[in-house]
Amino acid sequence: MTSFLRRRARHLLAPAAGAVYLVLWILAEAGRADLTGHVLVVSALAVAIGLASWMPATALGLVVVVPLLQALHLLARPRDTTWPEYLAIAIVVGVVGAGRSGLLRWLAVPVLGVASVAAAWAMAVPTVADPDVWSNWTASGEGTRGSLVLLSLAVAGASGIAWAVGVAIGAAWRIGLARTRVAVAERETAVTTAELRAEQDRARIARDVHDSLAHSLAVVVSQAQGAAAVAGSDGPTATALRDIADVSRSALGDVRSLVERIQGTGPAAANGLDDLPGLVEDMRELGMRATLEQHGDPVRLGTATGAAVHRIVQESLTNVLKHQGRTAEARVVLDWRGPGLGVVVTSRGDAPLVALDGPGSGVDGMRERARLAGGWLRAGDGDDPDEFVVTGWLPTEAGR
Repeated sequence: MTSFLRRRARHLLAPAAGAVYLVLWILAEAGRADLTGHVLVVSALAVAIGLASWMPATALGLVVVVPLLQALHLLARPRDTTWPEYLAIAIVVGVVGAGRSGLLRWLAVPVLGVASVAAAWAMAVPTVADPDVWSNWTASGEGTRGSLVLLSLAVAGASGIAWAVGVAIGAAWRIGLARTRVAVAERETAVTTAELRAEQDRARIARDVHDSLAHSLAVVVSQAQGAAAVAGSDGPTATALRDIADVSRSALGDVRSLVERIQGTGPAAANGLDDLPGLVEDMRELGMRATLEQHGDPVRLGTATGAAVHRIVQESLTNVLKHQGRTAEARVVLDWRGPGLGVVVTSRGDAPLVALDGPGSGVDGMRERARLAGGWLRAGDGDDPDEFVVTGWLPTEAGR
C-alpha cells in the first residue's frame, strides 16, 4: 500500500506543479490589459508541465512548439511581465530528467537547447509590427544579437541546471528503490532458504525413519511368516503370527506412503496404474509413437507403490519428449510375471526439444521413488543408437 501511494504521489506531482504554475501566473497578471493571447500560451505550457511525468514526450514537444510558434508570430509573444512563463521549460526538462526513460532523459538536453533559442528569439528579435522586445524592457544597449545570445544562454543554463537536479533526484530515488527491493529480496531469500533447509531436514528424517522402520518391519514380517509356517495352519499361535505378519506388512506400506507425503510429493493416492493409459495417450497426441504393454496377470499394488509406478512412467515419458523429441518412439512395458512388478520404458529418438545442459535430477528422482517403494531402478543408453532404457522393479503386496 505504501509503495502504491508513493507511485501515485510521484505521478500527481507534475500535474500539481502545472496547476500551481497556471494559478501563480493568473495572480501575477490579474488586472493587466491585452493578455488574451497569453492565456493560450501559458495554458499550453501549464499542460506541458502537467504531462511531464505521464506523457514526457508530449511535454517536451510542447515546450519546443510553443516558443517556436511565438518566434514565428503565430502565438502571442512574451511581454515585459510575461516572459517568466519560460520557467516552464526548466520545470519540464527537470521532471523528464528525473523520469525512468533513459532515452527521453537525454533527449531533453537538445530539446532544452532548441526551446531556449526559440524563447530567446521570441523575446529579443523585433519586427516592424512588434518592436517591443528585451532591449526595450531593460534599456539595454547590447543590440539584438547580444540580447539573443544572452537570453539563449540564460534560459539554457537555468533549464540545464533544472535538468541536472532532476537527473540527480531521479537517480537517488531509483537507487533507494533498488536498495529497498534488494532488502526485500534478501529477506525473502532468507525465508526460502530456511524453508528449504527445513524441508531437507524433514526429507532426511523421513528417509531415516523409513530405512529403520522398514527394515525392522520387514524382519518382523519374515519372522512371523516363518514362525507361522512352523506352528502349522491351525491354532491360536499360528493365527496370532499371521495377524502379526499382516499388520506389519500393512504398517510397512503406511510408512512408505507417509514418507512420500513428508517429502512433498502430495497424497500417495493421487495417481496410480489406472492413469498410465492416459499418460501414453497424451504422448501420442503430441506426435510420439508411444505404446503400453502388460505381460502376466496384474496383482494388487499398495497406494504408494502404484503412485511410484505412475511417477516413474510419467517422468520417463517426459524425458523422452524433452531429450528425444515429439517424433520419438516409446514403449512402456509392465511385467507381472515375476515376484514383483517389472517396469521397462524403452525409447528411441534424435530430435530433442531442449539442449541437455547437465545430468539433471529426473533419473535420481525416479530412482529414489523406486527405493522408497522397496524396489530399484536403473537408467542408461541402450544397445541401439539413440536408444535409452529405464528398467525398474517394485514389490507387489502378494510378493512381500
